Amino acid sequence: MHCDQAPLGPADTLPGSGLVSGPGKASGKVPERLSSGMQDGGTGGMLVSEGLPHERQPPLADLRRGWTFPKPEAGPGRLFMVATPIGNALDFSPRARMALESCDLVLAEDTRRTLALCRELGVRVKAVESFHDHNEQEKEPLMLARLQAGQDLALVSDAGTPLVADPGYRLCRACRRQGIAVHPVPGPSAPAAALSAAGIPPLPHCFLGFLPRDEAGRRRLFASFAKVPATLVFFERKDRLKDSLALALDELGPRQACVCRELTKVHEEFILFRLEDPASHPDALLGELTVLVGPPEGAVRSSEAEVREALEAEAMAGGKPKAMARRAAERVAGWSAKEIYALLQTPRGD
Repeated sequence: MHCDQAPLGPADTLPGSGLVSGPGKASGKVPERLSSGMQDGGTGGMLVSEGLPHERQPPLADLRRGWTFPKPEAGPGRLFMVATPIGNALDFSPRARMALESCDLVLAEDTRRTLALCRELGVRVKAVESFHDHNEQEKEPLMLARLQAGQDLALVSDAGTPLVADPGYRLCRACRRQGIAVHPVPGPSAPAAALSAAGIPPLPHCFLGFLPRDEAGRRRLFASFAKVPATLVFFERKDRLKDSLALALDELGPRQACVCRELTKVHEEFILFRLEDPASHPDALLGELTVLVGPPEGAVRSSEAEVREALEAEAMAGGKPKAMARRAAERVAGWSAKEIYALLQTPRGD
């Protein structure tokens, strides 16, 4: 559920944080997903590492001056893509704090979550407005007008890095087309966190986002990546996990896999198993899940039928046989141009 616009003004203040809020005040409870690691009393004043000796700490003014690039005196504003914690509020960076506090407006996938995070961390924002899948197209021209008028905007998702699996791509693309600067403020990301700690080959990898809801859509997606020599990363709901793993086995074959549960939270867990061993597939899990499926094991090689299909497509483009073989080799896996040229000289069925 998403909130409508929640402007912030000086009239109201959320207790204990200094965060001002308009009519749509956030509730006093911080979501469980953001509470991990907060038992030590919060992070409202944390701007630099507590481990550095005092004389080596950079002055706060220098930190604030260096959080971004200088803003031109005239011209459009800037759009900042700000990463927020995926579970542990201590992962919120000083630069992310400064971005949210400095921008004229924060665009939030869910204003209540963002306000709760800001209140817990003592972040003082000027205004917050909802920006999500269901209103992005409608609000895009309004946000572009704000940017063209010189305002700076920050965009945040419910958790993690914006656009990776969340709204904002349309606005980012429109800004690039209109010459409006877009700057990342990097930080937490569930796919990166999962790849860094699961023990599954991290490179290369393909991020699939949230899997389709329907079985046919999930099957088609897995089939399209069956011969890609890369680790697949995706998000899945706990009630669909078992079915999706069975579909992955059907379309991808034997592979190593890992379900990463509740990343960066108190109950973080990495469950390693084999796709071809259904009895080992995790089931009835709680929390948010990031799934890794390792790359194909052994050499990946397109079938002869697939190579001949590629050759037929290249024949329509014309050219000499050797040129056709080279182009076809770029469309298939595990075949050299020399092998394809030899196949081209061999009639079907020989």
